Amino acid sequence: MRARYARAGRLGALLLLAGAIQATPVHATDDQPPFTVVGAPADRHGVVTWGASADRMDDAAADRGYRLVVHTSTGGSDLRIRLSNAFGDRPVTFDSVYAGLRQEGARLVPGSNRRMTFDGARSVTVPAGAAALSDPLPGRLPAATDLVVSIHSPDAAGPATGHWMAMQTSYTTEGDHTAEESAAHWTQTTGSWFYLDAVSVRPPAGTAAVVALGDSITDGWQSTTDLDRRWPDYLARRLRSFGGHVKGVANEGISGNQVLADGGGQSALKRLQRDVLSQPGVRTVFLFEGVNDVKAHTGVTAQDLIAGYREIVERAHAAGKCVVGATVAPYKGWPEWDPAGEKVRGAVNQFIRGSGEFDAVTDFDHVLRSPYDPERIRPVFDGGDHLHPNDKGMQAMADAVDLTSLDCAARHPGG
Repeated sequence: MRARYARAGRLGALLLLAGAIQATPVHATDDQPPFTVVGAPADRHGVVTWGASADRMDDAAADRGYRLVVHTSTGGSDLRIRLSNAFGDRPVTFDSVYAGLRQEGARLVPGSNRRMTFDGARSVTVPAGAAALSDPLPGRLPAATDLVVSIHSPDAAGPATGHWMAMQTSYTTEGDHTAEESAAHWTQTTGSWFYLDAVSVRPPAGTAAVVALGDSITDGWQSTTDLDRRWPDYLARRLRSFGGHVKGVANEGISGNQVLADGGGQSALKRLQRDVLSQPGVRTVFLFEGVNDVKAHTGVTAQDLIAGYREIVERAHAAGKCVVGATVAPYKGWPEWDPAGEKVRGAVNQFIRGSGEFDAVTDFDHVLRSPYDPERIRPVFDGGDHLHPNDKGMQAMADAVDLTSLDCAARHPGG
């Protein structure tokens, strides 16, 4: 996979990678530190409408403002955001946080920008390794809307937390201009999201969400920047016109991510609780990972990867979620491809298709592979590097998902 952005704002510079008021601990595996969420109590009726996996960024800067553009999936009332300091080595304070609707660029719809609070206060200090959940903001947030969250920190230092490869332009500034609706002070751009890792709403009763757990294909590399053409975006469009209960979509892909090992972000096993299971209203985990484990040439076998899948399925089921497994897509022509890796990919896909351990299966390998060479991605879907699909490929992936498979409440009523 393509790795995360080497520095925020460098869209073309990619590296190739071989709560309650009292903080509430979230379950973690033995090798994963506890993850806490401070702020107001969680809303059991809330549903995630946008998400991005947290990762370690470059060192933060004090007195910096971020105007972050995100696209909602499902609509609802009582907007809430989550600010993450998961990778910080010290507390970080946010003294001004606003949310509004985008008009164009960094300019907001007049009258839409409103202050957000945290447990009734205008500022919040987030401990290292933790996140903060805001109070609900009254009013309705539409589906398929560009929401703009503007944040300012007077004291940020040490490693920042964020998401490198946003495939979306956001904005930065010096000083606190969060309350302003004009773009006058928001003249610097960035291709990353900082600190914000989730947005939720209270949708109509019965509404639920699916979380896509993946790598750079899910993260959207080779899709068109600023047009929301990642495959989870296309999936959200389909779900909006579908009669089922699952409407929310959270994209928890990280470029270069692996199931078993850290590298492009923490492994899927380590980040499962924080990035996926802790999100509100999740009914389904959509697991599409494995190619980075296979092509890393670290000795990972099919049985190793299958064991990782099984652990994710077991933990998701224990949390009352269903799991859709997706087959590993072809990548012949990518520099790390070799026959040994292809043999592992084939064995892993055989398990995904035939084991019966997933609640449902989506066969992305079948959708994307060339009819003339099934080890290669179909040329019309190839983004140019023989691994990442282009916009057409992303849409084909989303179109292949059986939407009824995303709702398995009868099998796992705890979801």
